[in-house]
Amino acid sequence: MGDWGFLSSLLDKVQSHSTVIGKIWMSVLFLFRIMVLGAGAEAVWGDEQSGFLCNTQQPGCENVCYDWTFPISHIRFWVLQIIFVSTPTLVYLAHAMHIISKENKLREKLASPGGSRLVKMPKYTNDKGKVKIKGNLLGSYLTQLVFKIIIEAAFIVGQYYLYGFVMVPMFPCSKSPCPFTVECYMSRPTEKTIFIIFMLVVACVSLLLNFIEMFYLLCTRIRCGSRSRNQKITSAENPASLTTLRWPTADDALKQNRANMELEGSQSIGGSLDGAKEEKRLLSGH
Repeated sequence: MGDWGFLSSLLDKVQSHSTVIGKIWMSVLFLFRIMVLGAGAEAVWGDEQSGFLCNTQQPGCENVCYDWTFPISHIRFWVLQIIFVSTPTLVYLAHAMHIISKENKLREKLASPGGSRLVKMPKYTNDKGKVKIKGNLLGSYLTQLVFKIIIEAAFIVGQYYLYGFVMVPMFPCSKSPCPFTVECYMSRPTEKTIFIIFMLVVACVSLLLNFIEMFYLLCTRIRCGSRSRNQKITSAENPASLTTLRWPTADDALKQNRANMELEGSQSIGGSLDGAKEEKRLLSGH
């Protein structure tokens, strides 16, 4: 585990500069990949080559058959996988640390005499140094997620094409200098198969977490963008009262018709009364 100390210390710094899902991915990497690989893999694969036996006495045959069966050891393959998968995260960490350093210097200038006249303000960090994933930093974070997904998937496919996901107990080999097709046997194939499947499941979980984190960031970005557009529409330049206008409904039309009919009825009654009064005046005049 001492060989992983430097990488673990670097990845631990990413915890404070990533999302909740990123922290879960980091925990899976530490607990189920680095620690399990350092604690159990060496014990399981310690006799990998010494326990590889072939039914022949031909010098060099076992070494050639072992190299043909396992072009790269499972342990070294998983070590390379962890290093390559962690590299994009370390690149993002370097970008985040660079931004934090720049904004800390900007805060020092703002706190100095005459610093209040500076127009530029810290954008990605707050006073406590907490990073806000947005803008260029969001693009860097999404880019490292895409690279991690590609690398993780490539190693899973590569493991399948190199030696599959099941450790078979017997391997036929006919490579030179073997005099004929010999049968070679691997020690503890069942235990190694269980270990291979466990590491495969952990890799798939890590791949799924990367997908979830990427969609989470994209959905959050889209939601924040739509919210800011709505705020612009209801701003002082675009009053919210304009959005309350509506078309007249059928109930409004019925109420207006009823009011018109009542108005016409009152006018007709008034006109008939005036006519009756005029006729009465004429008769009394005669």
